[in-house]
Amino acid sequence: MMFVMKFGGTAVDSAGKVKHVAKLIKSYKDRGDGVVCVVSAVRGMTDGLLAIAESVRRGDKASIEDFVKKALNTHVDIATGAISDKKLRQGALAEVKRTVGELQDVLSGIVLLGEVTPKSLDYLMSFGERLSAPIVSFALRDIGVDSEFLTGKDAGIVTDSNFGEARPLMDTTKLRVNHRLSPITKRGAVPVITGFIGADQHGNTTTIGRGGSDYTATIVAASINADEVCLWSDVDGLMTADPKLVKTAKVLKEVSFAEAMEMALFGAKYMHPRALEPVMDTKIPIRIRNTFNVKHPGTVITQEPSRDSQRIVKSVSAIRHTALIDVSGGGMVGAPGTAAKIFDALAKNRVNIMMISQSPSESSISMVVRKSDLDKATTTLELSLLGRVIKKINVSDDVAVIAVVGSGMRGIKGVAAKVFGAVAKHNVNVIMIAQGSSELNLAFVVNDKDCEKAVGALHEEFGLGKARG
Repeated sequence: MMFVMKFGGTAVDSAGKVKHVAKLIKSYKDRGDGVVCVVSAVRGMTDGLLAIAESVRRGDKASIEDFVKKALNTHVDIATGAISDKKLRQGALAEVKRTVGELQDVLSGIVLLGEVTPKSLDYLMSFGERLSAPIVSFALRDIGVDSEFLTGKDAGIVTDSNFGEARPLMDTTKLRVNHRLSPITKRGAVPVITGFIGADQHGNTTTIGRGGSDYTATIVAASINADEVCLWSDVDGLMTADPKLVKTAKVLKEVSFAEAMEMALFGAKYMHPRALEPVMDTKIPIRIRNTFNVKHPGTVITQEPSRDSQRIVKSVSAIRHTALIDVSGGGMVGAPGTAAKIFDALAKNRVNIMMISQSPSESSISMVVRKSDLDKATTTLELSLLGRVIKKINVSDDVAVIAVVGSGMRGIKGVAAKVFGAVAKHNVNVIMIAQGSSELNLAFVVNDKDCEKAVGALHEEFGLGKARG
């Protein structure tokens, strides 16, 4: 079998963990399986690069020097501890120092300009994965597994030029990735590919969004027609609820692609929401497993889950740190394009709308946005539309979105009554409701202080603490 394995930042942030990852890959190789490895940046590195971009804008050279020194020391320590063979260790350290030297040059060049463009930010953000991938590759060689490290660009991932949130050009990517990786896997070697990174058609480095290593793994899997994608993280799998909110939350044994997509969009932190796209039309399953608990089978995401795993509701998710904006006005009634004007104004200012509801009277539209985008959203609406298209803006700045997800909800009568009856019993007020025609999820908004109570009530109502499927 051919596995594409992705390892997150928590799996490569120390020498001991890198050794563990190498041994885990070797265990698959020893039983005759093929492996392609995708790695994230060391935990904290991507956030550090984002922070240093701000330092560049301020011209803060001292912070830049400190960051480069810290990045070098961190990766030198990991490489030194993870690789025993002196020659291989020297090779890994040389690659780390060369890459950090390039990072230093890039930062020096950008700081002279005093601005960070989306294009230069993508180039800057690529360094986290470019530092971790060689270390994992050399650690594999250290225990006798032939390996070669590549950037996503080297591996053949071609994207559009939407820097920061680039989308892969899948037809071209499939051809190039397959052509590039086949000779490596055929000789029994393990390609170690940087997650998160691609290149546009002009060869410029692009990134495919935060958490994009999952996405890289599924792009590669679809390109080489792998048998399974393993997303190794620090959790046992997708859960019936956030265990921080519900102590009785269980790991789900199996979910469908459609359910997993809803769970990812509604706050499942263990999967990039777009990661499912490349493999949804294939029969390649995705398995979410815990790097540090390899005995646990994890959660399988598949096109056709077994009948015994099908339940009305699979999980209850919550998205916190959100805000509700309600815009209203008599002039909105019967006026074509009102919603388009509102959404266009917010989109131009890069405000993402997470959830929408409109009254049948057309006199008001309610929108949920991230709390961090609230000031930008209200300012945009006031400057662009208040007094013309809309007459009033009301804001609730501390709300939570609760989403009940499950393919078994489709066509079943009384699910909504059961959901709202359960939260009503616990005196939770529902502020806004939205449900798609797919009936895969039912989402509603409550005050953030009621979030834990609402999730717990629904988890209990649908008996999710008793089932794993």
